[in-house]
Amino acid sequence: MPFSHDMVHSLATVVDLVNSPPGDLDELGALVLRRQVSGVEFVNATDLAEVQALSAAFHEVFTAPDEDAAVTLLNTLLGRTRITPSLTRHDGFALHVHYFAPGASLAEHLAADCGVALAHVLVEGEWERLRTCSAPDCANVFVDESRNRSRVYCDSRTCGNRMHVAAYRARRRA
Repeated sequence: MPFSHDMVHSLATVVDLVNSPPGDLDELGALVLRRQVSGVEFVNATDLAEVQALSAAFHEVFTAPDEDAAVTLLNTLLGRTRITPSLTRHDGFALHVHYFAPGASLAEHLAADCGVALAHVLVEGEWERLRTCSAPDCANVFVDESRNRSRVYCDSRTCGNRMHVAAYRARRRA
């Protein structure tokens, strides 16, 4: 399934948010900068608490036991979010859609844009692309964007390589 730039960005943002939930205001500010969240001038303790709760809610969507459960969880999350689609250009990006309402909090902004991106994945019948890493010591989530839906590790350079080396060494011992 080819994803548009907006979708890729929002899906990468939700994965980043779930895998590295901010523990303090500095980490939240770094997330905002790293993910280029527009319209956020400063973050506060309320933002931090709301974004931490949002991270946990998105984690539940990724780890839902089946598509119906993921749909229910995502509908609940989106139902608490004011969504106002608008076309925009900013920061050198091409025309794209923002889903958050004007004046939305940081958590609402992320819930709207990332939630709608996940909703599109589910609507396209691609729920199985929302995955958790298969490495036994890793709990990271990822969106499998491979053509044949074969990706099993959050990062082939770390978890994938580590697991392949371990398998190779086990075969050599046998």
